[in-house]
Amino acid sequence: MIAFVIEDEPLAAKRLTDLLRRQNPPVEVRATADSVEAAVVLLQTAPTPPDVLFLDIHLSDGLSFELFEKAEVRCPVIFTTAYDAYALRAFKVNSIDYLLKPIDEEELQAALHKLQNLQRAPAAPAPAFDASLLTQVLQQLQPQNQYKKQFVVKVGEHLKVIPVENISYFFSLEKATFLQTRENRRFVIDQTLEQLEKLLDPRQFFRLNRAYYVQHDAIQDIIHYTNSRLKTVLAPTAPDGDVLISRERVPAFRAWLER
Repeated sequence: MIAFVIEDEPLAAKRLTDLLRRQNPPVEVRATADSVEAAVVLLQTAPTPPDVLFLDIHLSDGLSFELFEKAEVRCPVIFTTAYDAYALRAFKVNSIDYLLKPIDEEELQAALHKLQNLQRAPAAPAPAFDASLLTQVLQQLQPQNQYKKQFVVKVGEHLKVIPVENISYFFSLEKATFLQTRENRRFVIDQTLEQLEKLLDPRQFFRLNRAYYVQHDAIQDIIHYTNSRLKTVLAPTAPDGDVLISRERVPAFRAWLER
C-alpha cells in the first residue's frame, strides 16, 4: 500500500511514517507535504494517486479542506487531527476516517483495516466527499464569535450576570443543570449539557461524561483509574467527588489537553 502524508509538524509526520512502516504488510510513505499548496502540487504532479492520503486538518497555510477545492483527490482520505472527536464524528462515514493525535497504533491499524475492506469490496465506489459535511466541520474548527460570553441566573428576586471565565464547570443532577462558579457558588440554569456543548467554545470546555462539562482550568489533577479510564479532581470539588471520564471519551480528552 502506498501513502502520501500531509502534515506540517515534522515530529508528527515522522511518527506517522514510522508507524506506517511497522504495519504488516508495511505501508510505504512515498511522498510528504507540509502545506495546502505543497499538497496541491504533489497531487497534480504525482504519476498515480496513492492508495491512501493521510491529511492533517490544520496545515501551515490554512485548513486542509481547501485542498478539495484546488485539486482532484482521487483516493481515500484519513484525516489526522488534535481536534475533539465529537466535532469530527461526521467523518466516520464511507471511506473517510480520522485519527486523533497523538496517533494510537491500534486506531491506525483499525483505520487501515477499514480501508482494505473497502478496497476489496466488489465494485467499490470512489470516495465521495460531502461538501456540506466539510463546511459544517470547518465552521466548528474555526474560531467563533458567537460563543456565549456570560450567563444570566436568578438569585431570589434579582438577576446576576456570570461571565464564562468565572465558571468552573456545569453538571446535571436530578434532571436539573447547575452552573458552578470559581467562587464555589451554584446556580440552576435553563440549558441542558447537550445545549451547552453548542453554546460554549470546545477549546475551553470538555464533556467528561453524561453529567459533567468542565472548563480547562477547573481540572486540578488527572488520575489513572483503570488501564482505560481516568478520573479528574475539579476545583471547586464536584458534588460527586472525583469525576470519572467516560471510557469512550478518554482519547478525545487526551487530544484536547494537548492542543
